[in-house]
Amino acid sequence: MANHKSSIKRIRSNDVKRIKNKYQAKTTRNAVRDLRAITSKKDAQEQLVVVSSMVDKLAKRKVIHKNKAANLKSKLTRHVQGLK
Repeated sequence: MANHKSSIKRIRSNDVKRIKNKYQAKTTRNAVRDLRAITSKKDAQEQLVVVSSMVDKLAKRKVIHKNKAANLKSKLTRHVQGLK
């Protein structure tokens, strides 16, 4: 167990941040999965804007790496463009 007051506070704040990051990452993964399941191009294009924004926010907050965000957005965009 930590001995310093600042260490104890850091442990508490890290737990809160970890839970928040985990929630946001899981929500984004579910949104990506739902986007891949859409078969209508119009609906997919509307959803792509929302999902891209979520991915960008995760990268900005350093929950995921910026290159992973770019790769994910690229793959999703190609998927949506390929729909009929």
